[in-house]
Amino acid sequence: MEIKASDVKALRDKTGAGMMECKNALIACEGDFAKAEKYLKEKGLAAVEKRSDRATNEGKVFIKIANNKAVLVELASETDFVARNPDFIALGNKIAEVALAKGYTEPNDELNSMVTDLATKIRENMGLKRLKVVNAANNEYLTSYIHGDGLIGVVVKLAADKPEALQDERVKTFAFDLALHIAAFNPFALDRSKVDPAHLAEQEEIFRKQMEQDEKMKGKPANVVDNILKGKVNKYLAEICLVDQGFVKDEKLSVAKVLEDLGKQVGAKISIADYVYFRVGQ
Repeated sequence: MEIKASDVKALRDKTGAGMMECKNALIACEGDFAKAEKYLKEKGLAAVEKRSDRATNEGKVFIKIANNKAVLVELASETDFVARNPDFIALGNKIAEVALAKGYTEPNDELNSMVTDLATKIRENMGLKRLKVVNAANNEYLTSYIHGDGLIGVVVKLAADKPEALQDERVKTFAFDLALHIAAFNPFALDRSKVDPAHLAEQEEIFRKQMEQDEKMKGKPANVVDNILKGKVNKYLAEICLVDQGFVKDEKLSVAKVLEDLGKQVGAKISIADYVYFRVGQ
């Protein structure tokens, strides 16, 4: 039977398959466009399933914020080449938009189906690895930062005892700079109260063992050893806790100090309510 070139082109435009694949699909389906489309999709899905055991360590992070809610999405692919594909980027943004609009808090059949549709077209293993929602109250403010061509995504949530202060451009600038800081340093915890005691005990034991093997420590009184150990633990906490770290825009000042000064400038108590850090592959 005769297969029109216009039908081949239309099928190619809709499915992304090669011209010969589209022509052969139309021939196999006796010119039925809908059947040919399904034929190609099944063929593409089969190709994806063959690749399903391949690692998806590349990808991008996508973030959407609206109506006091932020959605972070990690969309994974096998290769960075596909992660730069305009269709892949459009899909990531679309998933974040749909999740935001429909109130989804985790991957589901609808979102995974969107991923499968593109995977069958591109024929590379993909996956919706993570989806995180951050909600904000009326006295809280959300902002985001995407770094490294989508490799890292951060959402910051600030709180204020006077909600109107959150509309001050100085507060918004600080929030964005803080998101940039988190992207750069990936703090282990917001503050010392958020550090797991078991983790801290493990780290303290590591320091203690190191000191026992240090010749300079031999013969020192127990109280001196304890004070040195305490100093090491405090230094460690200052390095891993966000509020104690030197601020990215002025490392001589801690994040806590910059936050305190900002509060004085805008006449309100500003605090860091929460933050989320996504890195592709982690």
